[in-house]
Amino acid sequence: MTREEMERLARLALDEDLGRAGDITSKAVIEDGSVSHAHLVVREEGVVCGLELAGVVFEMVDGDLHFERAHDGGMHSAGDVVGRVQGSTRSILAAERSALNLAGRASGVATATAAFVSAVAGTGAVITDTRKTMPGLRVLDKYAVRVGGGVNHRMGLYDAVMIKDNHIAAAGDLAAAVAAARDATGPEVQLVVEVEDLDQLKKVLRTDADRVLLDNMSLSQLREAVALCGGAMTTEASGGVSIDNVREIAETGVDVISVGWITHSAPQLDLALDFVS
Repeated sequence: MTREEMERLARLALDEDLGRAGDITSKAVIEDGSVSHAHLVVREEGVVCGLELAGVVFEMVDGDLHFERAHDGGMHSAGDVVGRVQGSTRSILAAERSALNLAGRASGVATATAAFVSAVAGTGAVITDTRKTMPGLRVLDKYAVRVGGGVNHRMGLYDAVMIKDNHIAAAGDLAAAVAAARDATGPEVQLVVEVEDLDQLKKVLRTDADRVLLDNMSLSQLREAVALCGGAMTTEASGGVSIDNVREIAETGVDVISVGWITHSAPQLDLALDFVS
């Protein structure tokens, strides 16, 4: 993520939490001028991510806060200290929840991604994300997928063509839709076509698409689809992917497995901010 992107996310979270009045609890009960030291602690094993963003949150609340952190991407055990912040007690408390929310979500996505990546190790298949991300947080979710060892699919509707069932239904013909998309975007933009059966796949193979997305196919269908493609274009399996079946899917020979779950349903990693003496 760029600095600009991190500042946008930090401001979004802080505006939501502090509103116009700020942290009225801390203003009421914490003496002005009080200074504290706190640790950012992992409560459960996982891949920690978003720590730089957490630091931006602290900085935006109070530029005098001093924040030290571990690097994103490391697997940590419960109890590990991954960050330290020192400075105004009021400022630390004002930033606490926004910093933890963002880092906790990013760490949850990274941890979930790492589990899928580990499950397919040695098969040659790569794990990718989808556009099923939290609105407003896509750049964070996509970054966390990379930290977890996955790769990014298209960032949005603007940077790759994906012709799905509704496009084909509206256009009236698969081949015509592919030809029109290629003419409109040129050869440099990746062109992906979603298919639901092997007959559609055979039609796609007669086009100049770059990738075929094999949607909700059985394992036997996936194996046959890979054989039909014969390396002519990238194969992507999608739909119904879970940690329990992803290895079997990978062993069919597909190149890519897209997993919406890692961004739309991954549990947040439990992080906490503990004040120390």
